[in-house]
Amino acid sequence: MRKQLINALLAHAQGDIAKHRANVEVYLANPVGIGEHSNVVEAIEEEINMIAKYQDQIDVINTYFRSKEKVQNLNEGQEGSEVNYQEG
Repeated sequence: MRKQLINALLAHAQGDIAKHRANVEVYLANPVGIGEHSNVVEAIEEEINMIAKYQDQIDVINTYFRSKEKVQNLNEGQEGSEVNYQEG
């Protein structure tokens, strides 16, 4: 059960990071196409703050809830990063 909960927390955080990264890419590629945000820089900062929040969660899980030999940086921008915690 512990392993599944840790995996769920990691997957949730990584999914939210991917969502906010995609939003930043949209703002960077087409800043005028986002009508509800008149201040694009501020909107990008908000997305980056959300990325930082979820990266902090990953870091806390890795530091305090996974054994040191199993800790890996799960958000290096590489596709297909392993998110599963393996016991033993």
